[in-house]
Amino acid sequence: MKTELKELREQQDAKREEIKNIFDEAGPDRDMSKVKSIEGDTAAKVEHIRKINDELDELAKKASPLEEELSVLTRADRELKERERLAELQPHPGHPDPEAKGGRQAPVKTLGEMFVEGEVGAGKKGREVEFADVDLKTLMTTTAGWAPETIRTGRLVESAQRPIQVIDLLPSGNTNQAAVVYMQETTFTNNAVEKAEGAAFGEAALALTEVSEPVRKIPVFLPVTDEQLEDVDGIQSYINNRLTFMIRQRLDAQIVVGDGTAPNISGFLDRTGIQTQAKGADPVFDAVLKGMTKVRVTGRANPSGVLIHPNDWQDVRLTRTADGIYILGNPADPGPERFFGTPVAQTDAITENTALVGDFANFSELTMRRGIELKVSDSHGTYFVEGKQAIRADLRAALCVFREAAFCQVTGI
Repeated sequence: MKTELKELREQQDAKREEIKNIFDEAGPDRDMSKVKSIEGDTAAKVEHIRKINDELDELAKKASPLEEELSVLTRADRELKERERLAELQPHPGHPDPEAKGGRQAPVKTLGEMFVEGEVGAGKKGREVEFADVDLKTLMTTTAGWAPETIRTGRLVESAQRPIQVIDLLPSGNTNQAAVVYMQETTFTNNAVEKAEGAAFGEAALALTEVSEPVRKIPVFLPVTDEQLEDVDGIQSYINNRLTFMIRQRLDAQIVVGDGTAPNISGFLDRTGIQTQAKGADPVFDAVLKGMTKVRVTGRANPSGVLIHPNDWQDVRLTRTADGIYILGNPADPGPERFFGTPVAQTDAITENTALVGDFANFSELTMRRGIELKVSDSHGTYFVEGKQAIRADLRAALCVFREAAFCQVTGI
């Protein structure tokens, strides 16, 4: 077996060396045209490399059982030698002391020595082998012996959830009212024009409209038993953190796609005054830049961010030139998450194939009537007599979009 295993390992080494030489010829740019040791075009050379890899797999499959068998024999060999050493230190009961007779016991062969000499191993199945000085006892296992103690590590792995992706992009404010009310200039007529002496001045026109953004509430609650709260260390902090996250996650999505039907928040994409830019036949880069231009020219604003779905950003990040060069940088580099210098916020709250460009910094605000508040009570239903607690969390907030034209939805990307 050792000879066979040695031959298999030598064959594996030779195959690995062959692949190494091929890649050394190809150089760091993996240019297969530089490889002269293999005939044919690039496809043929790549196929040759794959064939060598397949051969390595086959050799590994052949060597694996031999290595496992040798490992088992090696461990048994060490164990038997340890028993011999202990037997030499103290004669085994029932066996004469070899020194008392002036003679020596015949050396005990190890399992490994028996294997090498052909007494056990391949082709020797079914033979009985006598092990001197080895007492065979009932096997002690976890079912018949001492069950091992297992203690939890204390680590808690939370489920995969959409993170908070948009809230931090908006400036925040506060209100003590049930709605955020402000005035918006809806008419601006500029008749300032040069006139001759004595001619009538041009008449300007201004009109303001009151805008009211209602404060909306986002609540959630969780039922918990008294025992759970009393007996589990840290459970209260865990529940508080997760309920808080639930509220913020919902708010994060409502900011983008809330439909405005009470009690929903009216999100950015629900506003009738925001601009639109269809991708059409344009590359995504061009369509987004055209949306930015609309924000600058029509909205008279400066784009501060782009919201885009992660799947759409993946397509953008993988955009390559005709000869395979990545537009946004080498795959080994982090790559800029920007469109023409404007930061990109990836969010799967926005619908795929849609992006939103806008001046979030100057013309939007997340206004809080009250931040997240947590309360605990046993007064819900029959919770008092059942030993349960209701832990609730909620907030009240409004989304203000002060100038809709400062935002542009890019569709069809």
